Amino acid sequence: MKLKLPVAVRCAKPPSPRCCRKTLSSNIKWLSTETRHWSTPLAKNLADAIKTIGPISLAAYMRQCLTSPEGGYYTSRTEGRDQFGQKGDFITSPEISQMFGELVGLWIIAEWMTQGRKSSGVEIIEVGPGRGTLMDDMLRTIRSFKSMASSIEAIYLVESSPSLREAQRRLLCGDNPIGETDIGFRSNSKTPFIIAHEFFDALPIHAFQSVPPTQASSPNPTTPAQSPPRAQTSTTPQWRELVVTPSPPSRISTIAEQSKTPDFQLSLAKASNPNSLVLPEISPRYKALKAVPDATIEICPEGHSYAEEFALRIGGAGTTTTTTTTTTTTTITADEGDPPSSSTKTSPSGAALILDYGPLSAIPTNSLRGIRSHAPVSPFTTPGLVDISADVDFVALAEAALKASPNVEVHGPVEQGFFLGAMGIRERAEMLVKRVGGIDDEAEGERKGRLEGGWRRLVDRQEGGMGRVYKAMAIVPVTGGMRRPVGFGGDIKG
Repeated sequence: MKLKLPVAVRCAKPPSPRCCRKTLSSNIKWLSTETRHWSTPLAKNLADAIKTIGPISLAAYMRQCLTSPEGGYYTSRTEGRDQFGQKGDFITSPEISQMFGELVGLWIIAEWMTQGRKSSGVEIIEVGPGRGTLMDDMLRTIRSFKSMASSIEAIYLVESSPSLREAQRRLLCGDNPIGETDIGFRSNSKTPFIIAHEFFDALPIHAFQSVPPTQASSPNPTTPAQSPPRAQTSTTPQWRELVVTPSPPSRISTIAEQSKTPDFQLSLAKASNPNSLVLPEISPRYKALKAVPDATIEICPEGHSYAEEFALRIGGAGTTTTTTTTTTTTTITADEGDPPSSSTKTSPSGAALILDYGPLSAIPTNSLRGIRSHAPVSPFTTPGLVDISADVDFVALAEAALKASPNVEVHGPVEQGFFLGAMGIRERAEMLVKRVGGIDDEAEGERKGRLEGGWRRLVDRQEGGMGRVYKAMAIVPVTGGMRRPVGFGGDIKG
C-alpha cells in the first residue's frame, strides 16, 4: 500500500506478483546468458545459477539480492551509496523523528524497572540497526536513568553489512575502539533487551500456492527443473512452491529500455519439493488454507528462528510437565556439566520489542515488494540495487516464541500509532516544541513544524499511514496474566 507521504518508506505497495507469475513448462529452453543483457552483474550470476540448477526459491533470490558479497543491496561497498534517508531509497521511523528512538529507549527502561531494576548483567541488543540512528536515540534516553545505565554490561549491534557497521561505529563510538564478534554461546544469567525495528521484513520468505488434486505430481527434487516430473494421481490438494525463473528475453533493442524490464519472474513449480512438503505443514493456520483453490501463503523460516532465539534468551528452554501421580510441576533442564546454553536459564529476564509492518493476524500473501529512490519498483528488476522486503507474519513469530520457551509470553501486535500514543509521544512532542527558542523566527517555525509533522506522521492511522501499517509486538517473561507491558495496555511498575 502506498503511503500518503512525501517520501516513501519500505512498505510501499508492491507490483502484483501475479502479473509476472508463470507455470513452469516441461519444454523450457534456457537461453545462453551470454546473448542477453542483464541489468546488473548479480542478475547475470543468478541467471547462470538457475541455468545450471533450475529455478530457485524466492528465499534464495531475496538472500542473494540483499546480502550477496558480490553485489548484494546491503553488503556491496559502493562509494557514496546510502540506502536510508532523503538521498537514499527509503526513510525509516528513527530518521523521521528522534522521538521514536527515545520512546523505544523509555520502553526498555520501563521493562527494566518492572523486572526489579537489575544492577548488572543488562545487555542491549539491536538486530538490523541500519546506520545506528535508533540505537543512538535509545542510549541518549537511557543515559538519563543513571542506575540503569550503570547496569548495562554490553551493547550489541547485529549487522551483516560492512559499510553499515562502519557507519554505526562512527555515529556511536567516534574515535573510541569497538570490537567485532561472531554470534556464539552466551551466558544465561544475563538480562537481554532486544530491539528489532524493520528487521523481519527483510528476511527471506518462501511462497506457496495450493493446487487441486488433478494437477498434482510426485516430487522429484534431484531431477533438473527443465525435465518433466513424473505424473502421479493425488486425491488431495497439494502445496507448490512459487519459484524464481528468468523472464522471457526482451525484444527491446536499447539497453536502457531493457534495464526497465524485470530480469526474473515468479513461476509455479511443476511438482512438490521438500520446501512445499514441509514448511506449509508447520502450523494449523497454513494447513487450513490447503484445500482453498489457488490460496497463496508466505512463510519466513528465518523469522521463526529469530523469534525462537529471542524467546530462549529471555526465558530459557525449560518445559513444564505435570505427571499423573503428583501435582508438582517439574522443570526439565540440562544435566550438570553440560555446556552453557539458553536451556539452563533459571530466572527469566529481559524483553524483546519487534516493530515492523504486516497484518495484525492474517497470513501475508503477495506482499513481496521492491523500492528504489523512494518509489515502488518490481522486486525482480536490477537485483542488488533495489531494496526487497515482505510483510511480517506476527502471529507466526508469536507461535515460534511461545513454542520455544514456556517461560515467555507475547503481547500484541498492536498498531504503531497505539503503541507510540501509549508511550506518550504527544506529550514528548509538546515538551520539545516548548524548548525550541533562541533562533530567528523563521528557523524556529521550521523546527517546530518538523517536530509536529514528525510525530504526527509516525502515528497517522489513516489508510496507508505509518501508525496503522506498522505494528509493535513484545516478548517478555511469563507473568501468568498479572501484567501487560507499557505500550500494550499496561503501566510502568517498580
